[in-house]
Amino acid sequence: MNFPLYIAKRYLFSKSNNNAINIITGIAAVGIIVGAMALFVVLSVFSGLRDFSLSFSNDFDPDLKVNPSAGKYFFITPQQEKEIASIEGIASYSKVAEERVLFFFKGKEMVTYLKGVDANFTRTNILAKNNIFNGQWLKPETYQVVVGYGISDKLSLGLFDFNNPFEVYVPRKGKGVIQSEEEAFIKTNLIPVGIYAISEDLDGKYVFCDLALARELLELKPNQISGLEIKEKPNADETVIVEKLNTVFNNKVTIKNRAQQNATLYKMLNTENIAVYLIFTLVIVIALFNLIGALIMMILDKKSNLKTLFNLGSEIKDLKKIFLLQGSLLSVLGGIAGLLLGIIIVVIQQQFKLVMITDTLAYPVVFSIQNVLIVLATIVLLGIISSWIASSRVSKKLLD
Repeated sequence: MNFPLYIAKRYLFSKSNNNAINIITGIAAVGIIVGAMALFVVLSVFSGLRDFSLSFSNDFDPDLKVNPSAGKYFFITPQQEKEIASIEGIASYSKVAEERVLFFFKGKEMVTYLKGVDANFTRTNILAKNNIFNGQWLKPETYQVVVGYGISDKLSLGLFDFNNPFEVYVPRKGKGVIQSEEEAFIKTNLIPVGIYAISEDLDGKYVFCDLALARELLELKPNQISGLEIKEKPNADETVIVEKLNTVFNNKVTIKNRAQQNATLYKMLNTENIAVYLIFTLVIVIALFNLIGALIMMILDKKSNLKTLFNLGSEIKDLKKIFLLQGSLLSVLGGIAGLLLGIIIVVIQQQFKLVMITDTLAYPVVFSIQNVLIVLATIVLLGIISSWIASSRVSKKLLD
């Protein structure tokens, strides 16, 4: 039998004659349990907040977005569309054309994006199904538009207001001296039929219209677009899809997934996640100082026993291993206990929504196996390091 492990378990589960050592060991165990629990709960809360923040952009952004590598627009031929439709893993795709233009309504003006979408947009993006705050989605081949809630609020814009025109002004292409408004802008009246609501940023960004109308206003050719939005099938191989799309377009386009489309947001969330992890890991490190102290006091208390084992033939490395194993076992058991408490708290919040942000919105938490492994690995690693530091005090000089 591995006698260092046997001795370590005896020391761990039996009380010392010195009550101070029992108290310090108990404090160390409680510190590890509370630290593991706190780290898991915080990581679960942050995962919930992360998913909650990304849910707004995920409702709007496609799985993949194809944009021209140079310029604002590119051409797509019927043959390329057939090749795209035949790519395994693509559920649907939508052609779009967008540009910043000027909108007028009842003396108020606003510069924002006009985004033309085709009939496939409703199959590619869930915006038309899940995020229409008022009214309905636009019909193809019409002058109907769907505006963001922020645009509607800023312009005091209502739906189906035929007495007050909702006007759009698009700068004309070309060169030369402009002598009149008609030469400077393409102007038309739009019919707001719906208002979408996602988030404050997105609600003030887009006015959706039919793709044919956008091409007419932007003076684009029939097969000219500014982007292609793609919805993937479940469990599709994104890498393969991207490679095939690059082949279709001869590597003249830029293809981005959701993380790349919102690179700044993802980078900010990842940085915050790392910062939170490091802060609470520091709390665990401070708690493990109690473990080091408890093990050193245990070494001094068991000095006579260690001397006896040494005289019986035990090597110094085996005596060190006793306290290394004792501290490691305490860390593992404390970490597991803390994780179980943390999991209970997270599940209770998920099921019963005890902590609320608002009257209708519960504080979001997400149970993740990844967070379980991160907490357990952190506790075990730091516990082993702490135990190694304490066990290094065992030496021949100490026994002499």
